[in-house]
Amino acid sequence: MQAELEGDLETTMATMTDHPHLNHVPVLAGGVGRDGVRSFYADHLVGKFFPPDVEIVGVSRTIGSDQLVDELVIRFTHTTEIDWLLPGVAPTGKHVELAVVAVVKVDGDKIAHEHIYWDQASVLVQIGLLDPAGLPVSGAEHARKVLDPSLPPRTFLTERVRLDSQPGPQRSETTTEFVLGSESGSAPATETRTVVARFAV
Repeated sequence: MQAELEGDLETTMATMTDHPHLNHVPVLAGGVGRDGVRSFYADHLVGKFFPPDVEIVGVSRTIGSDQLVDELVIRFTHTTEIDWLLPGVAPTGKHVELAVVAVVKVDGDKIAHEHIYWDQASVLVQIGLLDPAGLPVSGAEHARKVLDPSLPPRTFLTERVRLDSQPGPQRSETTTEFVLGSESGSAPATETRTVVARFAV
């Protein structure tokens, strides 16, 4: 990762096998084969990985015989284009915090593939491209809770109301409020989102 941050393409490629692949799963960005991976790194990632204020916090690392898994929290201000994360999105100036999981397959001392996972809905909420109202999504709190599990989880308040006046089988309407705890945990939700589901009973 250090070579990627420093913009060193040759060192980055020297870590790869002869037939690597790279997949940033939420946005389908990456490359297949040395030419594909090299092109992606050169055009969209090396030297353009993150804005200059990026902070990367290691949460955990799991090491197997031929694979390692890194769990990270990454913080930055969206002041530059980040093609691998937000392709086609101009800088918004918004602060972003996200939890990331990187699955890295190794072959000898070389990287065979990288599969990178994160919650894209949370990123879109944080930069203002997705309205979270009525949706079971979250913003920066998802990353903060990875770092501090003692932060309050989402709570669910469910009320069932009979709809006997409707024709056909009796039906119920279930309204569930998804409530996010405050960052400090001292107050109930900072935001309430409501989803309505109808089902026969």
